[in-house]
Amino acid sequence: AETLQEDSYNLVYVLFFLMGIGSLLPWNFFITAKDYWIYKLSNSSSYSKEGEHRSDISDYFESYLSIASTVPSVLCLILNYILVNRLSPKLRVLSSLWVIFLVFVVTTVLVKVDVSNCQTEFFVGTLVSVAVVSGASNIFSGSMFGLSGYFPMRISQALVSGQAMGGTLSSLASIVNLAAVQDVTTSALFYFLTADVFILLCIFSYLLLPKLAYSKHYIGAGPGGITEGGGAANVVPPLQPIIKKAWVLGLSVFYVFFISISVFPAVSSGIQSVNVDSGSPWTTTYFVPITSFFLYNFADFCGRQATMWVQVPGPTSRFLPALVLCRSVMVPLLMFCNFQPRDHLHTVLFARDVYPVVFNCLLGLSNGYLGTLPMIYGPKVVPRELAEATGVVMSFFLTLGLAVGSAFSVLIVHFI
Repeated sequence: AETLQEDSYNLVYVLFFLMGIGSLLPWNFFITAKDYWIYKLSNSSSYSKEGEHRSDISDYFESYLSIASTVPSVLCLILNYILVNRLSPKLRVLSSLWVIFLVFVVTTVLVKVDVSNCQTEFFVGTLVSVAVVSGASNIFSGSMFGLSGYFPMRISQALVSGQAMGGTLSSLASIVNLAAVQDVTTSALFYFLTADVFILLCIFSYLLLPKLAYSKHYIGAGPGGITEGGGAANVVPPLQPIIKKAWVLGLSVFYVFFISISVFPAVSSGIQSVNVDSGSPWTTTYFVPITSFFLYNFADFCGRQATMWVQVPGPTSRFLPALVLCRSVMVPLLMFCNFQPRDHLHTVLFARDVYPVVFNCLLGLSNGYLGTLPMIYGPKVVPRELAEATGVVMSFFLTLGLAVGSAFSVLIVHFI
């Protein structure tokens, strides 16, 4: 028989891990399908994977996507914080998941639709879709971070590790599709269909969660539970005691993701192999998907997974924000790799393919480890009744870092 103190078969851990994947998978699927977006935003008849005939829009498309996805997210997380004690987690989570699913169904349908005569409209529609998906994803992830605050720390770790796995799976799916399917639209069709199926899996996972005794034991003890309405007071949680206890952790999360999104994917995906003229499949087709997306996301997953066994520095250590600040060096390191085209900063200091491999791995590993520690510490340094609201606040700092970093990435690309 299942005891209340044990997570039988690690089912709750697995469900939070799956929903962690679902919280970032939509955004990762959008930004990783680079060849598909370039195809849609350029002359389809003259498209090539080597990047010829790119439109002006596609040159900055990664930055546009990042801005469109993160700016609305900040507003949605503020709304989510206000609604913590007013709407049940079930309503917030399931409504956001269904919105994501419907947008992805439309995206999937448009894969085989010719938009060569209405590229501007398609571009604007894509950005709107990204904004809606990102906002809904952040309501979903913010709510899940809040709920994970009632559980032992390993459950919060499962959620953030799942987020990194979402990026890893999306980049891996992109590579497999590139290898197995030569037609870019057929590849994208399978790509987005995979996302559709996985979003439905997340809906099923959330519906299963409250039926497990382990969940009932922890969430049932928190204000409002998992399926009920708002808390007893039905008011906005007090922000001052949360900020007082967790402001350093919040700023650490902000800066970790600010640095990461400043260069990923806007800069990292523009770094070409120095041997691109050889015309080999590695240098022309697989170099960017593997070195920029897959290695970063896999290293990010490894960094987050490491927090399951190692949690150093602690929540009150000054060494934690110091390490976070040290990540600033990743920006110039990637800028001086073989990013193309270079209009202003013509110097390439790291003119070997091994450099972006190493730098992207370091960027992902440090992002995973130093980004996860503050996220799982936050809900534990406040009183239990503020745990859910603190989870939402930590998600706000994370998304604010993404939003500011996205805007900064446009300046970096322009400067290069």
